[in-house]
Amino acid sequence: MSQVKNESDLLAVIRLKGQINVNYKIQATLDMLNVRRTNYMTLIPNTPTYLGMLKKAQNFITWGEISQDILKHVLEKRGEIAGRKKLTNKHLKEHTEYSTIIELSKALHKGEVTIGDIPELKKFFRLHPARKGYRGIKKGFAEGGEVGYRGKAINELIVRMA
Repeated sequence: MSQVKNESDLLAVIRLKGQINVNYKIQATLDMLNVRRTNYMTLIPNTPTYLGMLKKAQNFITWGEISQDILKHVLEKRGEIAGRKKLTNKHLKEHTEYSTIIELSKALHKGEVTIGDIPELKKFFRLHPARKGYRGIKKGFAEGGEVGYRGKAINELIVRMA
């Protein structure tokens, strides 16, 4: 059975709430998603397994489909390699088949490669707290808050945090 690829195969997951009084099962799920701290973002494929993990931790995170332009912006501005150094085109040329961050972002967005396939690239992005704050961190996005699934609106939040 083949899975049909569409534009929303890559999800951005951002942790919004901290680590105090978190159930150990939810904390383990957040660790598996590589969002161990507040304002960390990671990229995951849109598969049923990951969707189950997102549902389990939905009161602590927000997620949605990331656009290719925003992905390029995040890689340029917040991409890190080992040693807390910025991701550069030079590093990509030396260690991967991709020569620029633009090529890498296109391949990531199409699902041809994952973050884990790039040598020395950290599997998460450290973001700033959102400019102009949050609307309500205890409510779901559909109820006028911030946590939970937000679809394409995740791109606006990422711009405010990058």
